[in-house]
Amino acid sequence: MRYVQLRAFHQVAIRGGFSRAAEALHLTQPAISDQVRKLEEEYEILLFNRRRKQVTLTTDGQRLLEITRRLFEVEGQAHEMLSESRALRSGSLRLIADSAYHALPVLGRFRERFPNIEISIRSGNSEAVIAQLRNYEAEVGILGEVPESSDFTTIKLSSAPLIAFTAIGHPLSHRKSMTLAMLSEQMLVLRERGSKTRQNIEAAAAARGIRLKATIEAEGREAVREIVATSGGVGVVSAAEFGADSRLVPIRLSDCEVMLDQALICLRERAGGKLIAAFLESAREAVGAAAERAGKGS
Repeated sequence: MRYVQLRAFHQVAIRGGFSRAAEALHLTQPAISDQVRKLEEEYEILLFNRRRKQVTLTTDGQRLLEITRRLFEVEGQAHEMLSESRALRSGSLRLIADSAYHALPVLGRFRERFPNIEISIRSGNSEAVIAQLRNYEAEVGILGEVPESSDFTTIKLSSAPLIAFTAIGHPLSHRKSMTLAMLSEQMLVLRERGSKTRQNIEAAAAARGIRLKATIEAEGREAVREIVATSGGVGVVSAAEFGADSRLVPIRLSDCEVMLDQALICLRERAGGKLIAAFLESAREAVGAAAERAGKGS
């Protein structure tokens, strides 16, 4: 087994094809194919299913990918350590967030210190955040819970109650509060099932023997807002994320207080990387500053 063979396998696995791997490694496709073939022949193992130019991992291939992800992540960390003077002057950081709103204070602090770092932000529910971090498709995530798993380094960003909301002119728009029983009687516009917002409100209702049924299910918080604003119905959101929208009015849930935490997380094994560690430090500072402001305001 040679390093170049593992590297070829890894690139084919994460990029989904031999030609893409060849482009990434600046090699020819036959060279990549030969390296993977030799690896398979040496250990008498099949790592990829090859059907009509479509490449998928076998079970053994998936197991090896789990190992090579860690291998090449450690290699990247070693490179960062050896080139420490350059680590925070360039590079990129991938963030996936259940709500990018909660990342804004952290991003502001981080960008002030490291203006040359490229940051990409993708949206996804809590399940997607966890999956992409575990698959090394993102370095840092923000989700609507504090995970219990010891696999993650976690910083709690905030905690806020869930509220209902509807459009101006809706029959309930004049109300300041409503019960979960009243909520269950409405045309509900809820997020997809992987959403922690939906999970928390449904669990609170179920604990009271109430079933909430989504009349419309939408992927993403913004989609829910637009549907409620333009088509009616009632949505549910964290009070911290309600924001300012003249088309919508918030309605407090009077018979329960369902809290939604927001946490910044990364895989513990990756927390030592220079960029990730710097981003986590910015998050801790942002949380501390918010707590200080809250203390002065009380």
